[in-house]
Amino acid sequence: MSEHLFLRTTIAIIWDFDTTLIPGYMQEPLFRRFGVDGSRFWKETNALSQFYRERGVTRVSKDTLYLNHILSYVKAGRFAGLNNRLLRELGREIEFYPGLPDYFPKIKDRIAGNPGFAKHQINVEHYVVSTGIPEMIMGSRIVAHVDDVWACEFAEASAEPGYLEKPQSLFEQNAGVICEVAYSLDNTSKTRAIFEINKGCNKMQEIDVNATIGQDIRRVPFQNMVYIADGPSDVPCFSLVSHFGGRTYAVYKAKSDKEFQKAYDLQKQQRVEAFGEADYSDGSQTAMWITKAVEDIADRIVRDRTRLLGDELGQPPAHVIEPPKPSILDQNIPAEVGVDTPVPKKSAGVARVAQAKDDKPETATP
Repeated sequence: MSEHLFLRTTIAIIWDFDTTLIPGYMQEPLFRRFGVDGSRFWKETNALSQFYRERGVTRVSKDTLYLNHILSYVKAGRFAGLNNRLLRELGREIEFYPGLPDYFPKIKDRIAGNPGFAKHQINVEHYVVSTGIPEMIMGSRIVAHVDDVWACEFAEASAEPGYLEKPQSLFEQNAGVICEVAYSLDNTSKTRAIFEINKGCNKMQEIDVNATIGQDIRRVPFQNMVYIADGPSDVPCFSLVSHFGGRTYAVYKAKSDKEFQKAYDLQKQQRVEAFGEADYSDGSQTAMWITKAVEDIADRIVRDRTRLLGDELGQPPAHVIEPPKPSILDQNIPAEVGVDTPVPKKSAGVARVAQAKDDKPETATP
């Protein structure tokens, strides 16, 4: 059979984080620890675009402005001594929606425990793609069940001029305190993370995300993906996954008209297949829809691999069967009757046989 780098039997469930897996924003434990008014922090963050424009900046990345504002709070002493270790520690305080994190291993085990799927080595992987902070995600209860995380990262040291010759100087000043944004992800560049999952860059670092790789040899085909998020800011990811045959689902916070409307509009605009309450407990609509979507993908993988196996191996040789000889009735009737071909008259005996055949009830053909 043809050799490929990947089996292509992995199903990727890709999750947004804030207001998808948790009711609010992951930064809440950070605000509590330092006694910062979270609503004021976000109000200031939302006003930064105008602040920069008034000072000559033409374009800003709205999704990641909060990272700079966190650093401003560090410099001002409001988040004194904040480092990645503390961010991970604060991640333990993150509260999840009902059913989480239990749903993550349950859906993995459900697929792994199906003999028909196991035969084809079908498995489920969970990925978080977020504009949030990875250290907080990695410190949360969900981390044990997540295969990889894409989010915005802070560095605790600045690479000063000449740092290659004096590497120790990196840690002599402000050691152990976040001071720069090392990696950022906005709602458009989140699609890059999905391409990395698609091509297998996260599993084999020698594969560059911009490398030309045929659709038929990528590790996780888009049609093997389920993308779950909560709002209009996820439209680029919804569109990418949908365009290539993946599954999409929006969630909303229970009893919130505003959140329901957002999810409703996404479906109305055909951005997502379906939507439901952010409840992942057993028997909930959302848990059942995601489970069914994953099983549908697994069934399709089985069909595709079974068909491919038949195409690759070919059909086994069969015995040659002689066609039956024509009966005496058939010998009196031309094989093809045209408009100018006279049909011979049937004898009375033949007519009776024909009538008997006409009177016989029809049987279904399998």
